[in-house]
Amino acid sequence: MSRAPDSLSEPASNAGEYSVSEISGALKRTVEDAFGHVRVRGEISGYRGPHSSGHAYFALKDERARLEAVIWRTSFSKLAFKPEEGLEVVATGKLTTYPGSSKYQIVIEDLKPAGTGALMALLNERRLKLEAEGLFDPARKRRLPYLPRVVGVVTSPTGAVIRDIRHRIADRFPVHVIVWPVRVQGETSGAEVAAAIEGFNAIEPGGPIPRPDVLIVARGGGSLEDLWGFNDEAVVRAAAGSAIPLVSAVGHETDWTLIDHAADLRAPTPTGAAEMVVPVRADLLAALSAVHARHGGAMSRGIHHARRAADGLARALPSPDTLLALPRRRLDEATSALDRNLRAIQGERAARLDRAGSGLQLSRLDALVADRRARLERGALKAGHALGAMVARRRSAFLRASAALQPQGLAGRSREARRHLAYLEARLILAAERAATARRERLVAAWRMAESLDPERVLERGYAIVRDEAGAPVTRAEGFLPGALYEIEFAGRERRAATAVLDGSRPAPPPAQPTRPRRARVATPASQTDLFGDSS
Repeated sequence: MSRAPDSLSEPASNAGEYSVSEISGALKRTVEDAFGHVRVRGEISGYRGPHSSGHAYFALKDERARLEAVIWRTSFSKLAFKPEEGLEVVATGKLTTYPGSSKYQIVIEDLKPAGTGALMALLNERRLKLEAEGLFDPARKRRLPYLPRVVGVVTSPTGAVIRDIRHRIADRFPVHVIVWPVRVQGETSGAEVAAAIEGFNAIEPGGPIPRPDVLIVARGGGSLEDLWGFNDEAVVRAAAGSAIPLVSAVGHETDWTLIDHAADLRAPTPTGAAEMVVPVRADLLAALSAVHARHGGAMSRGIHHARRAADGLARALPSPDTLLALPRRRLDEATSALDRNLRAIQGERAARLDRAGSGLQLSRLDALVADRRARLERGALKAGHALGAMVARRRSAFLRASAALQPQGLAGRSREARRHLAYLEARLILAAERAATARRERLVAAWRMAESLDPERVLERGYAIVRDEAGAPVTRAEGFLPGALYEIEFAGRERRAATAVLDGSRPAPPPAQPTRPRRARVATPASQTDLFGDSS
């Protein structure tokens, strides 16, 4: 069975063919031509902040549809109101399509809240959040300094606000005013105000720029949108964390912002803030003059009362002569008694000295010495007799003990006593041998020490002893006299005579002197009993 050609199986069509890009481009032009500029009301959804490129992507939705939205970087920086998740807004821009995903979207050029109700709802939500953190607690608020030296103002440098503040401060009490210029409206106003408050607090005391004693954050009146920058969370936190007392003067008396709750004091107007931070100089001078006058009057009245009291006391007091009469009489009587007592004491001491002097005679002293000598001799005699008696008793006791130790005395003892006696005898012999060895070692060491100290050993090492005619050793060169006869002793007790020579002259040799006999060397005793407690 044969197959029919493909051309015969497909129906003929006059529709033209379009590429995907052509269809996407045609749709894009159609949408942009039909919807040039539109205003769309909806709720922000999916907003996560600006992208790293600076563009912002999110969606606008209502209860039935969703519209993608984008804000290019150039338009985002110019927005007075930043998008926030869940906020209902009115967006102004152009509709277009995105061919890459076959979607249509709105390119937003301007963004505003969808009415005061939405802003108030956002403001109330932010207020409740910050209040829960304790930033609006009245216990945190501080009193303003009574007389500040430096006032810091955060406001626009070109508006009427700063002129009103400066003029009012100059009229009331001129002080140093420092202005930190900021934008008070727009997207960057909140960040600039917060940075200004933190900058004032960062100034070090005593530096080139004086640190303010009080701060004023001021702005003129305006709508809620105009004052929105002072509702910024960063501004509220900077005001609450300021170490310098802060006065909020934003808007008119009926305008309220979140910085008013965080500030230490709220002023109804910027001019009212200037009146709050400084007193009136004229009033201070008047009050000071009044206090000075009252102080002078009080001093005068106090001196007058003190003078009157002193006069009254003076009239009640007796005269100085009356007061001093009795002490003068007592002094005279004491002087007379002192003179008599001194004479009596002097006589008594003289008599005692005479009696003591009469007792200090040489004969009485000799008699006293003789009496004490006789008493000492009697005591020595008694001590000798007592010592002899004690020695006799100890000797008899020793003899009795020796007799008891004889074999016949031990015959009746038991075998156990004999063994004990043999044990004691062995220990005694061992102790005696150890004692003898120790004493022998001490004797050898002492003998070595004596030999090392023997002058003869020093002479054997090449030294000599020089003596003068009197036999005294000469130890200094100054002891040599020219022509004097000296004796030199060498090792082996050998001596030679010599005469001192001066200036190289050699005197005639002296006549031969008989040599002195050699000194007998003291022999060392065989038993050194002085080194032991007893002789053994």
